[in-house]
Amino acid sequence: MSPTVLLSFIIGYFLVLILVSYFTSRKSSDNATFFIANRSSKWYLVAFGMIGTALSGVTFISVPGEVGNLAGSQFRYFQFVLGNAVGYFIVAGILLPLYYRMHLISIYEVIERTLGKMSHKTAAAIFLVSRVIGSAFRLYLVAIVLQRFIFDEMGVPFWLTIVICLLLIWGYTFRGGLKTIIITDTLQTIFLVSSVVLSIYFICSSLNMNVGEAFTAIKNSHYSKIFFTDDFVTNKFHFSKQFLGGIFVTIGMFGLDQDLMQKNLSCKNLKDAQKNMFSFTFIFVIINLFFLSVGALLYIYASREGIALPLDAATGLPRTDYLFPEIALNHFKGIPAIVFMLGLTAATFATTDSGLTALTTSFCIDFLHFDKVKDIPEKQMVRRRTYVHVGFSLLILLVVLLFNAVNNASVVSAIFKVATFTYGPLIGLFAFSIFSKSRQVFDKVVPLVCIVAPLITFFIDKYSKELLGGYVFAEELIIVNGLITFIGLYLFSKRRDPIEKLAHA
Repeated sequence: MSPTVLLSFIIGYFLVLILVSYFTSRKSSDNATFFIANRSSKWYLVAFGMIGTALSGVTFISVPGEVGNLAGSQFRYFQFVLGNAVGYFIVAGILLPLYYRMHLISIYEVIERTLGKMSHKTAAAIFLVSRVIGSAFRLYLVAIVLQRFIFDEMGVPFWLTIVICLLLIWGYTFRGGLKTIIITDTLQTIFLVSSVVLSIYFICSSLNMNVGEAFTAIKNSHYSKIFFTDDFVTNKFHFSKQFLGGIFVTIGMFGLDQDLMQKNLSCKNLKDAQKNMFSFTFIFVIINLFFLSVGALLYIYASREGIALPLDAATGLPRTDYLFPEIALNHFKGIPAIVFMLGLTAATFATTDSGLTALTTSFCIDFLHFDKVKDIPEKQMVRRRTYVHVGFSLLILLVVLLFNAVNNASVVSAIFKVATFTYGPLIGLFAFSIFSKSRQVFDKVVPLVCIVAPLITFFIDKYSKELLGGYVFAEELIIVNGLITFIGLYLFSKRRDPIEKLAHA
């Protein structure tokens, strides 16, 4: 399909989002609207919209591509998804009640009230670093597809593709913030879910199969293996590693992440937020199973049609991230190509716009203390917030360009690998604040602990075979990181005075 035609549909899509932004922010664009949507969001809209935010373009492209990875990935990712589901229930049962009880805007205020100001800044800084990297990875994924299939033929350089993407996101988020995103994410999730369902339909049609026959083909193929229970020591895809990693990565990347928690905190009350979480979890598991099924069908189709796995232009190596767009845009074309591109765009931008808003919120609340300033006019505060929004847009741009220069791995693997190092200290900090109320940490030492813990974790991961009898870590490495952080905080703490302990109870 012509790149011009594809681009025209994407432009039309963003015009709709900008129109939604205009109507949601024309009555109010103040900070309460931007940060927490005036705490008036409907839980079912939040639940459905969060699907697009949680899945992103990583799920849309990398998860199907990983099914036929040369390492024999198959449906192993579903082990991780099952762990995710347990993690979401833990977040709903433990963290959400805590956040609502404290009436928070930024969830990192918990750390300030329990551990101290320096600990609070450290937790917020970890989030900022983690979310910038995560948002950049996700934006990079859709950008390389846009570049390969649209902008290369137009002679547009990669850096300009990223600038265009960020300008489009900025165009519909800078005024309404979270209130706008609740609506646009719902719209984008509709595109995402419709796209994956229609993709299954189009692939089945191309294979001359109905849904039942496709299900049987997947079941009988070697792609459908879910549980890996052999060789616990050296197999990083072992069920226990993936399941435990899924639980704790979810707690870190979701429950301790301002982005997704900000949406929950925009609900009217805790009960609505928990209904949102439980509904979201059910849909999340089903949709991931759909994406894995898409992956199996794509490889079955590629094998039948003699389609080789696309190669990375820079390294010349097979690139699983390119398989879905390669088939959708170069072999199906027509309506399937448009459906794919709109689904990918919706998936990725639902995550990036949300992340950009959360970064702005955290910086304004945790570092600029917007919630405590009383003597500055609202218009001036909104102007400062806009500067922060632009600043993080530029930072994401730089990180995407850096990642493009060095990356040669599947993006889904890269994101979760980074998460084990960046979110581990957050897990340690929150665990200490919740479960060690009898001890007072030495606040000024906390930044050092949160830097040293990932470094020790990296050393353990790098030399695990020599140190641990051949053991190979997967995503459960985040548990080690969190535990080292917790131990470090405990070592640099003292028993609280009984009166002080009572105040923190």
